[in-house]
Amino acid sequence: MSERPQTILVVEDDPDVRRALTELLASEGYAVAATADGGEALKRLRGGLRPAVILLDLMMPNCDGWDFRREQLEDPAFATVPVVLVTAAGFSPDSMRSQLGPIELCPKPIQPAVLLDTLARLAQVQGSRVKDPTKSYS
Repeated sequence: MSERPQTILVVEDDPDVRRALTELLASEGYAVAATADGGEALKRLRGGLRPAVILLDLMMPNCDGWDFRREQLEDPAFATVPVVLVTAAGFSPDSMRSQLGPIELCPKPIQPAVLLDTLARLAQVQGSRVKDPTKSYS
C-alpha cells in the first residue's frame, strides 16, 4: 500500500526560484503546488487545496506574503497550515513572528538541507512524511 505524497504549496514570484523549489521538493517525494503570488495561493486554498506546509515568499507583486498570511490566518479552513517564510529580506525571526504569527524562517539563499529538515518536521505534524535516511542533503 503506497502512501499519498504530502503536498507543499510554494508561493514565490521568481520563476527560477519557484522552479528550483518545485524540483527539489518533487525529488524528495513531495507533491508540489506552485503559485506566483499570494492571491493565486489563496484561490487554490479556497478551492480546496490542503497542503501539509506552505513555503511563502514575502516580497511579491499583487498579494505579498504579509497580505497572504493575514488572509490565511482569518480563514479557519486553512489557518492552521504551517508556514515556512522563505525570504531574502533581513528580518529577524522574532520580528517576523510578531507580525505573522507562528512561522518558521528559511532565509535566501536557501540551504536545501535546512529547508528539507524543516519541511520534514512540519509535515510530520500534519501527517507521516519521513525523510529518507539514505539521501545526502548538502
